[in-house]
Amino acid sequence: MKVLHVITGLGVGGAELQLRSILQHTRHDSEVLSLYNPGDVAGMILGDGVRVRDLGMTSNTQVGAVLRLRALIRGGGYDVVHTHLYRACVYGKVAARLAGTPVVVGTEHSIGETHLERRRMTAGVRGLYLGTDVFAQRTIAVSETVAGRLAGWGMRPEKITVIPNGVDFGRVAFDPDARSRVRAEHGIDERAHVVGVLGRLDPNKRFDLVIEAAAPLLGEGAKLLVVGGGAERENLEALAANLGVAEHVVFTGERHDVSAMLSALDLFVASSKQETFGLSVLEALANGMPVLYTTCPALEGVHTDRARQVPGDVDGMREALAAEVTDRRPRGDVPAIRELYGIEAVTARIDDLYERLRTGGGRTARPLAAEQGGKSR
Repeated sequence: MKVLHVITGLGVGGAELQLRSILQHTRHDSEVLSLYNPGDVAGMILGDGVRVRDLGMTSNTQVGAVLRLRALIRGGGYDVVHTHLYRACVYGKVAARLAGTPVVVGTEHSIGETHLERRRMTAGVRGLYLGTDVFAQRTIAVSETVAGRLAGWGMRPEKITVIPNGVDFGRVAFDPDARSRVRAEHGIDERAHVVGVLGRLDPNKRFDLVIEAAAPLLGEGAKLLVVGGGAERENLEALAANLGVAEHVVFTGERHDVSAMLSALDLFVASSKQETFGLSVLEALANGMPVLYTTCPALEGVHTDRARQVPGDVDGMREALAAEVTDRRPRGDVPAIRELYGIEAVTARIDDLYERLRTGGGRTARPLAAEQGGKSR
């Protein structure tokens, strides 16, 4: 089948990188269309041999873009249009239905308790999302948490299929040579205990909490590595300076060598206020290191001592960090993560969903339990 993935943008982010992994493992002929901002991930996907186009939108209210998108979809003769992220879901589902596409599917990657993809949840945002979702046969939720929030909004449960994000274990495997290289690049001693955070530098990630909690523990033998770029970097750097630990908090900027950056760490911390899945936690576990996290829906029901949930306050976080720095744990494996979240199996479930909907013409929605193929988290 011929599939077009429509996504809001292709800058570096969790949904964008997840799409790239899916494209690397799908059994269908796929192309990608970005509404705007064909950033670094567009280059990665092109390098993989997948066609990427840019619609060139410049604002959220370009209604005429629907007609341009409809023409592109109709001209491509796609069997499936699969949309990702809020704006692409709103524009893409309408355009695909106008183009007569047989199967229209959306993936909801990030619905928080108060925000949708860093967009404050309002009645208008919710209403536009639900109003355009009538043009799709199915919405994929990346976790039970997301599925519950969609149902709570009023989306019919039979339209929701839970398929988690997948982890490409080869892409995030531990690399001892890369560990040494990254540490040398940032002037970190091989013997130092390195705590790390990774992700877009925005307030929801609460990297300020980690810096404040870790500050009394940092020194020549313990460093904090902050991997990522974003608007909060200046504030975080100022916080580290005010706490007197600027020389021990290393900001790497945005990086694409995920395996290398994870391999340089000894302990991973995920401190988000809200999460809808927690892919970075799974990637850190796949790299072998222990993890502290404040919230991670992907680990609900997964029993492992490699990941510990900790309080989302300075004192609670500091206590947990102190225990890890004092009693350094070696790398280890979490077999349950491989069984539940391998990218090959996750992509196969998405491909299977396309085929079931195409065969059935999308007229009859199957019950949620029938689509899940077992329990997902």
